[in-house]
Order: sequence, then structure tokens, then C-alpha cells
Amino acid sequence: MASFSHSPPARHGPIEPLLLPLENGDRLDQKSFHARYEAMPKGFRAELVGGIVHVPSPLKRSHGRNHGTVIYWLKEYEFATPGVEAYDNATAIISDENEPQPDGSLLIVAPGHGQTREEDGYIVGAPELTAEIAASSASIDLHAKRREYEREGVKEYLVVQLQSFRVYWFVSRQGRFEDLPVGADGILRSEVFPGLWLDPAALERGDGPRLRAVLHQGLATPEHAAFVARLRGT
Repeated sequence: MASFSHSPPARHGPIEPLLLPLENGDRLDQKSFHARYEAMPKGFRAELVGGIVHVPSPLKRSHGRNHGTVIYWLKEYEFATPGVEAYDNATAIISDENEPQPDGSLLIVAPGHGQTREEDGYIVGAPELTAEIAASSASIDLHAKRREYEREGVKEYLVVQLQSFRVYWFVSRQGRFEDLPVGADGILRSEVFPGLWLDPAALERGDGPRLRAVLHQGLATPEHAAFVARLRGT
């Protein structure tokens, strides 16, 4: 009589570990987070901040509108400044505990001048400037994320807090974030990116022409021209 084996077929090679879905509040290292994030469905968003997973809430209209304005402002600066690049919602692999996905970022990419690189299509290292539009995420953006960006070497950090509409712009001095001073004319002027000027009052009222005019005033300064020349090596 023939005999039948009920043993499972032999497996060849190592068994791949099961990748669990990411959950808000998970405590992970960056490599584990990254592997699980890449396995999540398309469109899912999460960040690793200080070793803790943060899954954002759905975004409201005010977030989307201000997000678009800030990205437009950063891209306008990029177009006038060879050697820098602006990004919208790009993941940055910063350290073993931090893989954020800031709303916006601005990098110095001229060879020998910036502090990031590209690996497997990702930004690796601390962006020179990160920007966040904060509503439900304000407690994270102004505390945990600020602390980690400060510790990991982000040079400037812009937060647009929507609930009471306030613009925070922090600049790193000797490894510590301090408030970027507002000019007597109400304008905020980047110290890392000469010519990157922002009128927070215009941002609040959604005055695009004023935002653009103030930025172009900054782009017309000798400081911006000198920055471009430095990035070009001339």
C-alpha cells in the first residue's frame, strides 16, 4: 500500500520575519521602523521621532492651504538659488532614533557645502532647514520634534502653528535652538539661507503677492548673491 507524507514541503533559505503594521506609539529603532514603513500600504504616513512612531491625523483644509503656501515659498527660493533644493513631505533618515517626514525641507546640495546625502533615493542626514504646519501635531512639533531636530543638528526649524496662528522660527546656535529675531519691519530673515525672508503676517492672512514681494526683496540682497557665489565656488 502506498504511504503518504503529510509533512510540509522543505523550505530553502532563511525564513523572512513577519513585518507587523506600524501603530502610533510603537517604540522602534530606525532600521526596524524603516522596514515596516516600506511594507505599509501606499499612502500611509508615519514618522519616527525620538524612537517613537507617530501616525498623523487626517489633514484639514487650513493645513493643506498653509502647507502649499510654505512649499511654494521654499520652491521660489530654490529656483533663485542654485545649490539648494526644497522638498515636500520627503523622509529624512537622520539617526538611529529619528526618521521624520517633515512637511517641508530645504537642503544645501552644492558639493562640499551641505550636511545631507542621498542613499537608496532617501535623504540621509539632518536637513539644514525643516518646516512643519502644526495643528493637531503642535504638541509633537513644538516639543519632541523640536528636541530631536536640535539634538541631531538641524540648523533652522520653522513651525507654523495654526490654532492661534503663530510662526516659530528656531535657529541653532552652538547646538541649541534659539528664536530667530524678528526685524523691526516684522520680517523674519534666515541666517542659514541668506535672502530667505518671510512676512508672518502675510502668511496668516494668505497674502501671496506680499509673501512673494518680501521674498524677492531678500533675493535681491548682496548677501544672497554672495551665498550663491559661495555655493558655486566662485
